[in-house]
Amino acid sequence: MRKASVARKTAETDITVTVDLDGDGRYGVKTGIGFLDHMLEQLSRHSLIDLDVAATGDLHIDFHHTTEDSGIAIGQAVAKALGDRTGIRRYGSALVPMDETLTRVALDLSNRPYLIWNVDFPRAKVGDMDTELFKEWFQAFAQNAGATLHVENLYGENSHHIVESCFKALARALREAVEIDPRKADSVPSTKGTLGGA
Repeated sequence: MRKASVARKTAETDITVTVDLDGDGRYGVKTGIGFLDHMLEQLSRHSLIDLDVAATGDLHIDFHHTTEDSGIAIGQAVAKALGDRTGIRRYGSALVPMDETLTRVALDLSNRPYLIWNVDFPRAKVGDMDTELFKEWFQAFAQNAGATLHVENLYGENSHHIVESCFKALARALREAVEIDPRKADSVPSTKGTLGGA
């Protein structure tokens, strides 16, 4: 069973995360940040990864620590659930439209973390949330999930749509990458025999 739980507690946040890579997109998300909750629910629903997130953080300061640390904890849980990554498809990609917006994500669960973030926002905030924080979430997720992750917004005018298309495209790419390949379910998808390293 490809399930995992992670608990992360610091002076700034207290977060528990549970994932089931072979779920059906069920979620229970409570971070104290409404828009972030909405994005994480989209991530679960469109990846078909069951996701439970309970987070408390220093929201009286700002949303930065809770946003970044939720990305860390979710990434760690995904990596833990993947184990040695035997049998996974490894690669995934998605092109997701949302009204006037189009976003592309390419993903390699290589265990070599890297983020390319080609996303600009026309507004500094979506609701109460600073749009610059979304790069922090994706960076934290990629680093801790062991993912090479390229996110590119091709065009768009509405910041809400741009953010949401990024999360949905990640979800669809992740859904593909974590799937077990029935043609090679017994081996790690690398000529090295292991994922990670140069």
